Amino acid sequence: MNLLLLHPNEVDEASIARLSGRRLEHAREVLRVQAGQTLKVGILGGLMGTAEVLSQDAQALVLKVSATEPPPPRAGVSLVLAVPRPKALKRVIPAVASLGVDRVVLVNAARVEKSYFDSKVLAREFLDGLVELGLEQACDTLRPTLEIRERLKPFVEDELATWAPRDSVRLVPHPTATTPLRPVPASTHVVLAIGPDGGWVPFEVELFSKHGFQPVSLGRRVLRGEVAVPAVLGAVRAAT
Repeated sequence: MNLLLLHPNEVDEASIARLSGRRLEHAREVLRVQAGQTLKVGILGGLMGTAEVLSQDAQALVLKVSATEPPPPRAGVSLVLAVPRPKALKRVIPAVASLGVDRVVLVNAARVEKSYFDSKVLAREFLDGLVELGLEQACDTLRPTLEIRERLKPFVEDELATWAPRDSVRLVPHPTATTPLRPVPASTHVVLAIGPDGGWVPFEVELFSKHGFQPVSLGRRVLRGEVAVPAVLGAVRAAT
């Protein structure tokens, strides 16, 4: 945890925050905080700064917060992601949040197990917790917009036009593509469609292609979703 992330309702009018639970445990057992110590903090959805430790015990960590700095700039990336295995999703969502992705929609696909949509990892509270882990790691406060769609075709045909900027570059990494994936200027928004471990099926690639997505190659290796996501995000913003 490189940033202690606070919810807006946890900071009162006097800029005092009282924390318990996971963050208290981390502060006491990992950071070993003492009264008078200064911690790096951020307010979820808002500014970043520092906080002085006023007191700490087994019940609460009491902080005096001063947040005046803006969070880091966004990556300018939207992500259409086939729902990965639940264990993989627990790694992918924090990574996506750490890398500053603007929007994520988790979608169904031909090679996605239908049982994944019954998993507790797709519960909103659980996903929000994963996002916050990524923000704490990256020292950020702005979480991506996160949505779930159980039907890919209606999302692409009916929602994508308003979901992503019209002038964005749209890319679908795919094992059989021949065009290499190259960096995209930071001034251009990118929409990425990353499939499940076995890749999108031909119908799905054709569907994306009809809606302005260019199939691109990551090379000869076929990557699992939790590896492909950070690899693709790093590649498209390599020049920024």
